[in-house]
Amino acid sequence: MLGLVDGLLNALTLAAASLVGEGQQVNYLLAVRVGLVALTTAAFAVFVADYAERRAYLVRASRQLNLTRRGQLATTRLGRLAAARSLLATAIACTASFTAAALPLLAGAALPGLSWMVAVMAIAALAALGAVLGHLFAGRPSLWATALGCGGVAVTCIGVWLHIA
Repeated sequence: MLGLVDGLLNALTLAAASLVGEGQQVNYLLAVRVGLVALTTAAFAVFVADYAERRAYLVRASRQLNLTRRGQLATTRLGRLAAARSLLATAIACTASFTAAALPLLAGAALPGLSWMVAVMAIAALAALGAVLGHLFAGRPSLWATALGCGGVAVTCIGVWLHIA
């Protein structure tokens, strides 16, 4: 889910001006460039966060087991397994982020006269993801949907104001 939300937010931030007709026309190259930015930021953020969390768990476990060296478990096969699983999580998040950023912009490039609809659809997708998250986390899906939808609108406004592409 993180990759999907991240990708949609990147697309709305970086290409909002193009989507609402105030920037360059949305084209295939822009879609790929924004997708690569989303992939890059997801790769860094997800790997660092996931690996740090897994290593912290191993360090805590070492301390609870009264092992002599701090972080002893993190230097074993378990540490390598943590790194491998973090790389897998990163690959999944990168794929989702690239896809979620590039696909709406590719749709905007295919329908140049209706590119503003891409922003509307991306915000609707964020709201739908919010509803799913609300349901998964035993929250109020309508509140989650509203929060992510409003966040999408805010990010789009910021993107138009920044006028990046």
